[in-house]
Amino acid sequence: DVQLVESGGGFVEAGGTLRLYCEVSEVFNKNYTMAWFRQAPGKEREGVASLHTGAGDPIYAPAVKGRFTISHDKGRNTLYLQMNSLRREDTAIYYCAARATPFFVRSLLTSMFNIWGQRTQVTVSS
Repeated sequence: DVQLVESGGGFVEAGGTLRLYCEVSEVFNKNYTMAWFRQAPGKEREGVASLHTGAGDPIYAPAVKGRFTISHDKGRNTLYLQMNSLRREDTAIYYCAARATPFFVRSLLTSMFNIWGQRTQVTVSS
């Protein structure tokens, strides 16, 4: 089974940057819809950014657009989330998610994904 392993979370001051990594346990020999989600204490899990490894531009939640960038490297079997200008409200547990699909779909809906990573914590202090 495909597994996703996140890393790169941590503690940062407001205005700072972090980069999250999601390593895929198998070679990108087929296309995936992939995404980053986050869940803050007492809130529902929300989609942050999504891309399709085959083609198309990524999509972003309004709260992070212009500050976060999702990308992937097929050679390294890794999905990234570059987070700039971090705010206290970005504090959450972050998850990466994936679903193998030949269709150029991007999604911020949890129901789209059937493979989830274990999570990584991001804490932003003000």
